[in-house]
Amino acid sequence: MKFSVDKHDKYVTLKLEENKFTNDNAPGLKAEFYLLNAEGFKNIVVDLSAVTECNDAQDLSCLLAGDRLCKSAGGLFIVTGINDELASIVELSNIFQSVMFVNTIDEATDFIFMEELEKEFRGDR
Repeated sequence: MKFSVDKHDKYVTLKLEENKFTNDNAPGLKAEFYLLNAEGFKNIVVDLSAVTECNDAQDLSCLLAGDRLCKSAGGLFIVTGINDELASIVELSNIFQSVMFVNTIDEATDFIFMEELEKEFRGDR
């Protein structure tokens, strides 16, 4: 499985660099979520812009694991870069009811920084 990781102070971006999202790479992606969480990253942005094909909505279930990890750590799990092909599978799977999807990485980082600011103002840090 090919992917890249870009670590920042408040978040990490993981980009799947394969054109297919399958049951072959979904477990590796899920494992990477656990590793990043263990490193202390509670905000994870997943960029799926390189993915053009996903045949089974079940493969997307690894995103739910990442979402649960981030939420339990008090962070955000955001998916970006969904094309029209993936959007229809995401809609069929109802995963959008749990996982946050945005159009761009910039939108995702804006959400993360807004959430961090709100926590700071509330004194939740």
